[in-house]
Amino acid sequence: MKALQVVKNRIKKREELSFIVNRWSLTGEKVVFTNGCFDILHQGHVDYLSKAADLGTKLVVGVNSDNSVRRLGKDKNRPIQDEKSRAIILAALHFVDLVILFDEDTPLELIKEVNPQVLVKGSDYKMHEIVGYEFVTEKEGEVRTIDFLEGYSTSKIVEKARK
Repeated sequence: MKALQVVKNRIKKREELSFIVNRWSLTGEKVVFTNGCFDILHQGHVDYLSKAADLGTKLVVGVNSDNSVRRLGKDKNRPIQDEKSRAIILAALHFVDLVILFDEDTPLELIKEVNPQVLVKGSDYKMHEIVGYEFVTEKEGEVRTIDFLEGYSTSKIVEKARK
């Protein structure tokens, strides 16, 4: 199989999701879930995602659709890259096992479908504010936060590019 096809095979449709994660659970894999826009992938994202991957054996990344990003109230020109491009770039990271787009305003329904043992967000979130916190902890999973790599942010990159 060609390298690009391997990458594309990590991007799944919603209807494929439960079969895959159920199979992983049955074989003893520890599923980690995180989500975000990942508009311009940078060193901070790679650091964050690699640390998330280290918390389990399979990393699932939920990616906000273009429409979802726009509804988040980010800069009017966001997303800069379309959802397909963002998904492919994330899937190319060797420690990302599955990428799934979601169009909702929050990833709660996706989290319920994945049913991860570990839910991860950045440390700028308070635990009780993390979408899916109650669901995951009620299922005896854990919710973890990861510190961001200082000096890296998509907003700063966009600002620098504009100058």
